[in-house]
Amino acid sequence: MSSTTAAPAPILGSTGEARLAELALAKARRKRRERAIEAVLLLAACVSVFTTVGIVYILLKESLAFFSHVSVWDFITDDQWTPLFEDAHFGIRVLLAGTLSSSGVALLIAIPLGTIIAIYLSEFAGHRTRETLKPILELLSGVPTIIYGYFALLFVTPMLQRLMPELPGFNVLSAGLVMGIMIIPYVSSLSEDAMRAVPMSLREGSYAMGATRLQTAVKVVVPAAFSGIASAYILGISRAVGETMILAVAAGMQPNLTLDPTEPAATITSFIVQVALGDLPHGSVGYQTIFAAGLTLMMLTLSFNMLGYWMRRKFREAY
Repeated sequence: MSSTTAAPAPILGSTGEARLAELALAKARRKRRERAIEAVLLLAACVSVFTTVGIVYILLKESLAFFSHVSVWDFITDDQWTPLFEDAHFGIRVLLAGTLSSSGVALLIAIPLGTIIAIYLSEFAGHRTRETLKPILELLSGVPTIIYGYFALLFVTPMLQRLMPELPGFNVLSAGLVMGIMIIPYVSSLSEDAMRAVPMSLREGSYAMGATRLQTAVKVVVPAAFSGIASAYILGISRAVGETMILAVAAGMQPNLTLDPTEPAATITSFIVQVALGDLPHGSVGYQTIFAAGLTLMMLTLSFNMLGYWMRRKFREAY
């Protein structure tokens, strides 16, 4: 009859127990650091969320106070914008027309030139050329917008008046052209990053089929990177819609219901600057117009961002 005996449990010395205690303490310290880092990251995320919520709350609160005096129907359909006059009118279409016309001129410059520059930097420029030109190009985004405004007023407008003598001193055309130049770095830089992220195997496959570099860039790389290029376009649109100082200096800040860029006009942002620097009492209907205009501007940029999100999803699924 055999009997089994249990193996004796290992006996740890004082050195082994101290080592285990050190490991447990280090693990606890690492977990505390990780929790602290997670808390900091969560706080940073919450700051951005709370800031957005606070902006929306202020705009909605003040806009509701404005719409308690002015009907939404008049705000949308009236074709005059004279909130500072005795015979006040509150037709936001006037400011929307100026905003859209100036943004349209800017995008006609920024999107084609920005895309061409991005194709060149991504597909044709050498490493040294790209590393030299890209920082120089991005310097345009660091120039203060007030400088662009005076450049449009004192240089671009006189130059355009030589071609169009009847062009007024304040006009949307010169402001939009300069604003398009300012937006080019946003479009070109992000588009070039999206193109460079396209796998090299797609280019090599195109070359193997006999395509040239230009054909590969236009018919392979650009479609494959179009989700990122669309994001660059949407950023450029949002930048154009939200621009203030160039239009305040060079466009004239005259509320005209027109899409003709050769005429002076007021935009939503330039009107907000005009009222914010004025002598209107806080809480008056005239002062509250800037919140209604700001809410309209936020809805406009939100619609563009939603369009960009839809385009990104669509082209990511396609490619």
